[in-house]
Amino acid sequence: MKLSTAFQLGAFRLAHRVVMPPLTRMRSANGVPSPLAATYYGQRATDGGLIIAEATQISQQGQGYPQTPGIYTPEQVAGWRTVVDAVKERGGVIFLQLWHVGRISHSSFQKDGAVPVAPSAIRPAGNAFKSDFQRAPYETPRALELNEIAEIVADYRKAAENAKQAGFDGIEIHAANGYLLQQFLEDKTNHRTDRYGGSIANRARLLFEVLDAVSDVWPADRVGVRLSPFSSVGDVADSDPMGLYTYVIKELAARDVGFLHLIEARVRAGLVDQTDDAAPQSVATLLRPLFPGAFIVSGGFTAETAEQALAAGTADLVAFGRAFIANPDLPRRLALGARLNEPDRSTFYGGAERGYTDYPSLDEVGVFSA
Repeated sequence: MKLSTAFQLGAFRLAHRVVMPPLTRMRSANGVPSPLAATYYGQRATDGGLIIAEATQISQQGQGYPQTPGIYTPEQVAGWRTVVDAVKERGGVIFLQLWHVGRISHSSFQKDGAVPVAPSAIRPAGNAFKSDFQRAPYETPRALELNEIAEIVADYRKAAENAKQAGFDGIEIHAANGYLLQQFLEDKTNHRTDRYGGSIANRARLLFEVLDAVSDVWPADRVGVRLSPFSSVGDVADSDPMGLYTYVIKELAARDVGFLHLIEARVRAGLVDQTDDAAPQSVATLLRPLFPGAFIVSGGFTAETAEQALAAGTADLVAFGRAFIANPDLPRRLALGARLNEPDRSTFYGGAERGYTDYPSLDEVGVFSA
């Protein structure tokens, strides 16, 4: 079973190819990971396994969901340090995903009730979360000024520094799922006429400015990027997705980033639960030839389809989201072919222990390996 074989990810010798991807759980009051988060991540850490911690806002402006964690205050850094310590005590490797939601926010999260920001003043379809967990239609965002874009790049750099201070092994830049960096990339959401709009190179400029900024803090092999090509999550789209992502992925390859993390478009996608039936059957198969480095795929994989992707060379590592929520010992279960716990969707977002730290391991249900 190739999922259970070792893989060299930059400086890290991973014991297996099962990745825990970023999974928003909305259990961080004031943006501070709680002691319960340390338990949750510690349960899912395995000797030599990779965890990419949940999407974490780089600033108050970057928040778009209630009780999501941040990495911009001393209290948040300290909270994350307890999580990192719990993972490393079990020999795990943990990266932090850096996040700015852009227009996928609500004024209830913003300073003085301001409207969210975006590349252009275009309102997304659908409903936002408010800070009280209620839903409301998205608001029309405000287009960022040039000087504000520079400030956001600086926020990413500071967040990268804070992640290092918290003890993380590396970082992942979230440029997927319709959030700020993807809003700049795609021409449905980016109507700018300055150096951040128009051509593909201009629309990709912010992503690479962010990458350059965090690469001053972390070596290239400790920085990953997450993309969701061909996806309409967050009401994004591009008139030439193949041209856009060919450019972006070739540039990422030229910069020797530590890994590319690609989300398949034809799956249900977390908070928005949307299926993109018009997307290619396999985005990874289409785009893998453009990126020779470490390649992580995610999006609805089973043990069987993960093995197929690894055997075909369309992935080096496979991320399992909902299965990891419900199975703290997922890599072991997959290696043994053991039955998986079913996730309780009603407990995904918000709450306390139920559906978070109370899923049983094989040992707890009396199933042991030989």
